Amino acid sequence: GSETVDEHAQEEEAEDKLKEDMDSVLDRSAKTRQAALQSLRLAFSSRTLSEFLLERRLTLTDSLEKCLKKGKGEEQALAGTVLTLLCLQMGSGPEGEEVFRSLKPLLVSILIDSAASPVARQSCAAALGMCCYVAAADLE
Repeated sequence: GSETVDEHAQEEEAEDKLKEDMDSVLDRSAKTRQAALQSLRLAFSSRTLSEFLLERRLTLTDSLEKCLKKGKGEEQALAGTVLTLLCLQMGSGPEGEEVFRSLKPLLVSILIDSAASPVARQSCAAALGMCCYVAAADLE
């Protein structure tokens, strides 16, 4: 009995931390945004959160889009990594495809932008490849 209650409390605490991080991705401070992205990267890569993310994917996709558009170097690279992990969490269904389709043009534009930092371009290339493999419905 008490183990289940303890587990449930830990789950709620983890979800509250994720919600906080998702809000912080839109913070004015680049350091705060980067810390939030790093925290999301760790959370998304350490456990399955597809149920939690399903209803928040559009908000998170919008936040990542802002980081990719307005951020520089490291922030863009982190956003690309978090996007890859989000696609993996969403899987090959319509949700994953929707996330990928909405950010694909932005990933391509950063990838071909020679003024963008190499680390951001590399991250966007990896995001494009992985998301395309996992979530692209169009075989081309």
